[in-house]
Amino acid sequence: MDAHLTSWLEVKLVFGTLYPAYSSYKAVKSKDVKEYVKWMMYWIIFALFTAVEVFTDMIPFYYELKIAFVVWLLSPYTKGSSVLYRKFVHPTLSSKEKDIDEYICQAKDKSYDTLVHFGRKGLNVAATAAVMAATKVMNITTLL
Repeated sequence: MDAHLTSWLEVKLVFGTLYPAYSSYKAVKSKDVKEYVKWMMYWIIFALFTAVEVFTDMIPFYYELKIAFVVWLLSPYTKGSSVLYRKFVHPTLSSKEKDIDEYICQAKDKSYDTLVHFGRKGLNVAATAAVMAATKVMNITTLL
């Protein structure tokens, strides 16, 4: 593995995931609502950033820019995750929340229906195979 990539993965692991995870744990344990909300906003922004990352991986100096972005998100001086959350994520999700919830509900219903449909199909195939195998065994035993 490329040394540059390895060092980036270590930085991302420590500063992008482990430090925020531990800080989130401390916020939950202390029951400090302000800290709890701060870290929830961070994780929402981090999740969105991770999803977008799939498409941005080929940008020149991407890893350096990403390190700077993660530092900006974490910094208590810039409060980057709070800024992004309050200015973009919260207003967007608030305006689309009903549609998103409805879509998730529909997806759950469809996934259950699909699971039942394929479960029935699978049982039919298994039953047919079992009947065919039993028929073959019966035919072989009658020939003997």
